[in-house]
Amino acid sequence: MKTTEQDFNGAKLPGIPAILLNMVIEIALIGWFIWTINAELSIGQTITFIVLACLLFIVSSICWGGFMQIEPNEARVMIFFGKYEGTVKENGFFWVNPFYAKKKLTLRARNLDAEPIKVNDKTGNPVMIGLVVVWKVADTYKASFDVDNASMSVTAPGASNTDNVNQKMKAYENFVKIQADAALRNVAGMYSYDHSGITDESELTLRSGGHEINEILEKQINERLAIAGIQVVEARINYLAYAPEIAAVMLRRQQADAIISAREKIVDGAVGMVKMALNKIADENIVELDEDKKVAMISNLLVVLCGEENAQPILNTGTLYQ
Repeated sequence: MKTTEQDFNGAKLPGIPAILLNMVIEIALIGWFIWTINAELSIGQTITFIVLACLLFIVSSICWGGFMQIEPNEARVMIFFGKYEGTVKENGFFWVNPFYAKKKLTLRARNLDAEPIKVNDKTGNPVMIGLVVVWKVADTYKASFDVDNASMSVTAPGASNTDNVNQKMKAYENFVKIQADAALRNVAGMYSYDHSGITDESELTLRSGGHEINEILEKQINERLAIAGIQVVEARINYLAYAPEIAAVMLRRQQADAIISAREKIVDGAVGMVKMALNKIADENIVELDEDKKVAMISNLLVVLCGEENAQPILNTGTLYQ
């Protein structure tokens, strides 16, 4: 029993010669019918020829249903009285057995821009996260027979229930959206939004993960869509933010972290400059400083270098040792 996509191995003729041949046959049958009516034949011969011409004309008319046109990145799933016979992906105009059901599928890539959803990250913080998925049908057998695309789509009032490729692709898009949503929720719950005091700085996060998080997300979506014969070309997070109810608090925390980080850099630089100043004074014997004077000088320099406001100059009328 066939369970995966296979190439169609049945009879497949070029469409243009077949359509010309069918037209010639029908014209000949019409001429035969007219000749039979006008010819001086017995009643039995006349009836036999007329019935035979009518039967052949009916067969010729049925043959018109065997023509199919396949454009680039399209496919036809061939079904013969309920049995899967293969898939035709070759571009062109062909004629096949008219009793084949030719289910049309498009293999073109499609975009899914999912609206941001609210989920809890690894630390329990509510975040808003959205994604973009580029997908296409890769296995026409699974896409046609392993998922119920009829029940996944909604037919508009007054629309026909015929084999509508756009309707089927909308059904697949709905399937992709649901599975991508489930994968996104799972990935978002595996990682923290950002580094905080309770997470390791080397740990992967949603905000800093970037390419790695997108690869994990793409892998999980592919695993879920494999049953439908759908392949994810690309999946990436396109929206990431804290939920509105905690966004203001988290913004203040990020601002505090940035201020602390900036202060640490300022202090490191100030200490280095003070050390350089003391070493230069000692190396060039500019002045001899005892421990108390060194402490006072260090204190003054740190106040000047680390202060938020500009230092106010003070005129010293005495000496350094007063």
